[in-house]
Amino acid sequence: MEILADPITVNCRKVLAGLQLMGVDYTLTKVDYFKGEHKSPAYLAINPNASLPAMRDGDFVLWESNSILQYAADKHGKAAFYPTDLKTRADINRWMFWEAAQWFPCCYVFLVENCVKPLLGGAPDPAVLQGQAETFHKLAGILDARLAQSAWVAGDSPTIADIALASPMHLHGWQALPLAQHRNLVRWMTQNVEALPCWKATVVERGFTLPAAA
Repeated sequence: MEILADPITVNCRKVLAGLQLMGVDYTLTKVDYFKGEHKSPAYLAINPNASLPAMRDGDFVLWESNSILQYAADKHGKAAFYPTDLKTRADINRWMFWEAAQWFPCCYVFLVENCVKPLLGGAPDPAVLQGQAETFHKLAGILDARLAQSAWVAGDSPTIADIALASPMHLHGWQALPLAQHRNLVRWMTQNVEALPCWKATVVERGFTLPAAA
């Protein structure tokens, strides 16, 4: 299984951390996001969306990060992380769809304003951040309420849903996500997710850099 990715991006880290959580072997082919390699003709032939990551498994090509995790789990029989029980799987799918449609776009606003813009010599736009705050607290409240019921999103152990939901907020300190009032969400992220070996192994540091050892 070949993963074409830049480990610094949200969805690439999601896939790499998720595969490591499940113990699925893969080879990484680096596609440099800041150099625009994801827009090259060679990469567009793999993923016409010009987005990262993508996967090649023999002659099978797949894009969309959540789909890659679901495929890998099923192919390798990792039911502990993507249970086959009908209702549990539907629940996990629900949260992964929600992450892609709602949570990621919201958290991404804070990533762009507080991380990307300053890195490129600009400044955050307070009006944009203020305009997104209500949506963020609504969505964070939904996830916080779920995490008040269990240690992890889908029960007492981590699944690919946890990795998917954590990834958009993986730089939460630098993103300056307004998390203080969402105590269960903070607990889950800082005490549970960030303690996972797969999360530590895929850490991205301030400035979109990887640890020197990496």
